[in-house]
Amino acid sequence: MKQFKPSLLTLALATTGLVSGYSYAAEEGADTEVEEVIQVRGFRASLIKAQSLKQDNSSIVEAITAEDIGKLPDSSIAESLARLPGLAAQRLDGRASSISIRGLGEDFSATTLNGREQVSLNDNRGVEFDVYPSEIMSGVVVYKTPDSTLMTQGAGGTIDMQTVKPLAHGDRSLSFSLRGEVNDIGALNPDGEDTGWRGSASYIDQFADDTIGVALAVAHMSSPNNEERWNSWGYPGSFIDANTNEVTSEAMIDPDGVPDSGDEISNHPVLGFGGAKPFVRSSNLTRDTLMGVLEFKPNDNIHIVLDALYIDFEDEKILRGIEIPGQWGVWDGGFASGIDYTKWEGDFLTEGTVEGVRGVLRNDYELRKAELFAAGANIKVAVSDSWTVEADLAISQTDRQVWSMESYAGSGRGNSRGVSDNIKFEVLPGAEGIKFTPELDYSDEAIFKMGGALSWGDGNPLVDGGDDQDGFINRPEIEDDLTTLKLTATKTFDSGIFRKLDVGVYYSDREKSKVDVGDFLTLKGFATADGTVLDEDFMLSIPDEYKLAPVSLDFIGMGDMVAYDSFRFYQDGNYLATPENLTTTGRWNNTWSVSEKVTTAFAKLDLDTEVGSTVVTGNVGVQVVRTEQSSSGYNSWVEGGLVEKQAISDTYSYTEVLPSLNLSAEVADSQYVRFGLARTMSRSRMDRMAISGGATFDSVKNIPGATLATSPWGGKFGNTALRPLMADQLDLTYENYFADEGYFATAFFYKDLSGWQQEMPRYYDFSGLEAPEGQVPETNEGYITSWENVGDGSVRGLEFTVSLGGSLISDALEGFGTILSATYLDSEVSFSYDVPGTADENGKLQTVDVSYDVQGLSDRVYNATVYYENNGFEVRVSMRKRSDFLGEVNAISFTRTPVNVKGSEIIDAQISYDFSEAGIDGLVVSLQGQNLNNEAFVTEFNRGVGDVRDYQNYGRNFLLGLNYSF
Repeated sequence: MKQFKPSLLTLALATTGLVSGYSYAAEEGADTEVEEVIQVRGFRASLIKAQSLKQDNSSIVEAITAEDIGKLPDSSIAESLARLPGLAAQRLDGRASSISIRGLGEDFSATTLNGREQVSLNDNRGVEFDVYPSEIMSGVVVYKTPDSTLMTQGAGGTIDMQTVKPLAHGDRSLSFSLRGEVNDIGALNPDGEDTGWRGSASYIDQFADDTIGVALAVAHMSSPNNEERWNSWGYPGSFIDANTNEVTSEAMIDPDGVPDSGDEISNHPVLGFGGAKPFVRSSNLTRDTLMGVLEFKPNDNIHIVLDALYIDFEDEKILRGIEIPGQWGVWDGGFASGIDYTKWEGDFLTEGTVEGVRGVLRNDYELRKAELFAAGANIKVAVSDSWTVEADLAISQTDRQVWSMESYAGSGRGNSRGVSDNIKFEVLPGAEGIKFTPELDYSDEAIFKMGGALSWGDGNPLVDGGDDQDGFINRPEIEDDLTTLKLTATKTFDSGIFRKLDVGVYYSDREKSKVDVGDFLTLKGFATADGTVLDEDFMLSIPDEYKLAPVSLDFIGMGDMVAYDSFRFYQDGNYLATPENLTTTGRWNNTWSVSEKVTTAFAKLDLDTEVGSTVVTGNVGVQVVRTEQSSSGYNSWVEGGLVEKQAISDTYSYTEVLPSLNLSAEVADSQYVRFGLARTMSRSRMDRMAISGGATFDSVKNIPGATLATSPWGGKFGNTALRPLMADQLDLTYENYFADEGYFATAFFYKDLSGWQQEMPRYYDFSGLEAPEGQVPETNEGYITSWENVGDGSVRGLEFTVSLGGSLISDALEGFGTILSATYLDSEVSFSYDVPGTADENGKLQTVDVSYDVQGLSDRVYNATVYYENNGFEVRVSMRKRSDFLGEVNAISFTRTPVNVKGSEIIDAQISYDFSEAGIDGLVVSLQGQNLNNEAFVTEFNRGVGDVRDYQNYGRNFLLGLNYSF
């Protein structure tokens, strides 16, 4: 007797609408008795679908799929991506944000939405994944090897986020979700939040005999995040006196890091406390999203899909803390009168007292707002039985504005006014920072008032005298616009090795611009708008209407500190705001526009044949990519105390040929050996291509007979002629799909890198620039610093993955399962360059050899998930772990700066119950816990030394929610 028993894969697809109209009919004439069927839902269904996508793809991919729209396995796309083999996430403000693929960070990977390139909110191309809500996504596919129809590629790979196709969904559905969120570290600022909520609703339907499909989704998120951050200025080197076994002023290395001849030095160097800027941060990320898809398929020959996405994004941060000078405060400017070290351990001075110090009380605020819009139209028409043509037109746009404000308070204006403090300090174990013991009460409003606390520098040059900077605000703006058009013709073949031919052309036009603005802020009681000082001792008692309850800095031992609403104080016009770009060149150096026009011709042949008894599938193809890039900006310099500027521009074009080959051989039943060979590229960061910069002219060097080696010219500029990072890559994998809910995979890959970018000196022709008034250059040749394509390198690695359902071991383990993966990576980048001005008597320049690891690469990445899902219950615990790596964080004006990031291990968990088992179809209640082990984010100045730059403690997040669909 034959019996029909659908596989778990078929059942999972059927329950989620990917298989519609499926009938469990028995074969004609057979007994129609059907065995009991286990219906697979939830996380297991998602795993089975993702496994099917991976198995059926001729390229090497990883996949995440949702059981239904709004039901991705994690609360953010980045968290889900970080669990995939070979991928890892870097956290930003406690949230997984940027993604590395096979050790290559966000600069070297591409991100698309429904196959289309996306703009970004930052200065470069890297997409911040916390901008995109998981609630609107139906899945994500990560291409580790490309094919020639994949227009947006990266040396690391391509991440394609996908929205739902309503006709493929198969059924009408309404879905709602609501989740409350709490941050267990608490609201660390008096005006901060530690609770938030997320909600979404979606509607999917089909009309006109399933020829028209509609999908609509709306999502809102208000997500809190709080942080205790230890932030160090750095650790100056010192020596312990060989005679007294004490650290004395005579034993200190001078600020230049070189001991003077009179210093008494033992052979025991140590690192001391240079200064710190610890603070507490309260953030709230608010995001509103609208998504719509209209699909029209009147017959088998015409298929049209229109989709649009709008995201309104707002990230507010409140930061308060005390900036405490240490050893560098003693050396530079007299910010402290002295420092007395009393204890050291190993290489670190661990206890002491900073004497006569005046701390700067910071009430800072940051608001980042952005709107993102993406829309596309895809039209596919079958013009004959064997020919199909397709057109895809899309736009992606974003407009980002930032207000990043510093507001200062203290006991007096400048270095010598007001009450000073003697602050004891003790270095905490485990890189957690320093615990302070102050003598003053920093919540005493009679002592601490608003105003410039220290003379950090010249401050506002337009104000007479000094000590005039009472705050500062950065106000950069970014606009990013992208239009793409892809035309494809497809020919299918009825016989032969090749099954399909795709040929086409792709065009993209992208323009990204940045306007960098920053203002000195001066209290109106100190000076007038024309710069006249009214009262050089002026400090402002905090006005009642802006006063807040004191903020606690107990995590560093400083007790309570005065707090006020600095941004509202600024908005109400209580500061004099003087643009910094009137007197300094940096803002003009960071103001630019970059345009990029790309034309790509491509062809791909799909093959499907047999070699002996082995089925071989795959594709072979090529792209010819023509790029025309240009940039406009400013050359700026200071003359007579004010900035002079000159508009400059540059253009560059190049052509690259990118071949690709993907082969997949089914060497045994559901066992595949896959091979990939390709050349890929990652386009340069756009802020590096920006031409803006500043030329310098040293009149002392402008002497008769000046040459390139002795030129008075110098400076720093961007480089519009930067070419992409190229990668020739080889991939080899073995995949064994031994069950619908289980597989094993191992992979080896190698990427040979060329065109690595490094900031370094290069020759420059200054003839198009203006020399200072009254100067006639002896030569227009010289050297500048800019980003260059100079390095070569490699990345190689091994990946191991196993997914195992418990029922494969024993029926008693039905519903249990685990997913384990491990990635081992190695990399090196090296280059050499000649140092200008170091010629010997033979004219030979000094050559410097440099080598380092690739940015974003951890040499070990591990992921583990254990789950149980049965009878409506689902329990899942996940761990992701990565070793140390070179990452990036935001610096001044939201430019990105590299930092050494310590490895981390993060544990998340989720428990849920599907009330369908209790007769309430469509209702699921869930509880999620994120960062349950309270893992901190730690960066170092020097890797492995222990000189901690940041120690960021975020606490844990918990989300309680429900989903209802019908």
